[in-house]
Amino acid sequence: MNVLGIESSCDETSVAVICNNELKANLISSQDFHKKYGGVVPELSSRAHLQIVTPLIRDALDKASLSKEEIDLVTATAGPGLIGALLVGLTFGKGLAYSLNKSFIAVNHIEGHIYSGFLMEEKPEFPYLALVVSGGHTLLLLVKSHTEIRKLGSTVDDAAGEAFDKVAKMLGFGYPGGPKIQKASENGENSEINFPVADLKDPFNFSFSGLKTSVLRFIQKNFNDGLIPEIDKNKIAYSFQKAVAKALIRNSEKALKTFEVKSISLVGGVAANGFIRNSLIELANHFNKKIIIPKIEFCGDNAAMIAYRGQKLFENGIFHGWDYAPFPSMPENQYN
Repeated sequence: MNVLGIESSCDETSVAVICNNELKANLISSQDFHKKYGGVVPELSSRAHLQIVTPLIRDALDKASLSKEEIDLVTATAGPGLIGALLVGLTFGKGLAYSLNKSFIAVNHIEGHIYSGFLMEEKPEFPYLALVVSGGHTLLLLVKSHTEIRKLGSTVDDAAGEAFDKVAKMLGFGYPGGPKIQKASENGENSEINFPVADLKDPFNFSFSGLKTSVLRFIQKNFNDGLIPEIDKNKIAYSFQKAVAKALIRNSEKALKTFEVKSISLVGGVAANGFIRNSLIELANHFNKKIIIPKIEFCGDNAAMIAYRGQKLFENGIFHGWDYAPFPSMPENQYN
């Protein structure tokens, strides 16, 4: 089976091709120009997707040595994400499937991330615990099978990745903030700053708004002139990162004590953070569980995970017509 995947939920346009369960191409075009605006501008993102999606599909097919007529299944991200950006990839995917008279599947973006672990040589084993940490979502999920995913907890306010970006802005690091905070924190390990981790009634839910506010109050109290020495930026970055990791690990540990799972998978853009990766590896080793963390190229938004998830849905008898309109009733509502 030859599967084409399209991802356009935010500021990366990606196209992937899977042939007989082997990833042949996974091309990603990143919109770096958003940096000067301090965040993603939806209208500019949509226009950039429009400009690159056709040549990217052509390049992916060339890399996989396939013609478009040899495609058996077309998949595309259908949400959650920026509506305008999503419409580019989704509409293109449906149009391509219609023109070739091929099957089409709309893929939930979060489920795509959940399945990014399956792109590795060693794959998760059902049932497994999935920790999804990205710019828009922080979720703890129990994945029982290809068709049964149970939400255990989610963030009640900010996502972890969003908090990284906002704290990075407070420190003058710019956008995107995650990589910059990780880099700064490498020189702040001797920090004695202790930022609080929210203790919620629901044992599996997360909250990062209070942590973000604590960082802001600390900066206002100690650096009221707005000038923060580099050494202090490093300490704040390390302490903030440590607090985020503590929240993620604490809830994951509760889940491991509550549910029988065979493996753990850390996915999403923030899964690229080395401190968080190492913290979850330590937790998995403590509970003697297999840990699956995707390579960096599969942590962020990519079409390989969309193609793989779409293929698994197809193999389980789930597919959509060319007239599929996802936004009113997309299943991502269960992950909010």
